[in-house]
Amino acid sequence: MRHPIYRVIFFEIQAPYILRVCFDDDTEQTIDFQAILEGELFGPLRDVSLFNQVGIDNEVHTLVWPNGADFDPATLHDWPEHLPELERMGKRWSLNAV
Repeated sequence: MRHPIYRVIFFEIQAPYILRVCFDDDTEQTIDFQAILEGELFGPLRDVSLFNQVGIDNEVHTLVWPNGADFDPATLHDWPEHLPELERMGKRWSLNAV
């Protein structure tokens, strides 16, 4: 089974915590990250000024933040499929942070 490899080629901040992400296969996702901004790695991104420092890593072609947070580009590409599990994980991260 082959795992498709996607590359983020462009993004645009649409609103707080919402990015439009464009991929090398001419698809795009509008992603609201707010529900998963929990825990040690993603929680700091609730600071919108840090969240807005998002960039594209030139080696792995995905979204990255200065604190080391990132996502697999395949997860971003297929965000609606992964969102329920990411939200469950975010709740666990939130509980562990208490």
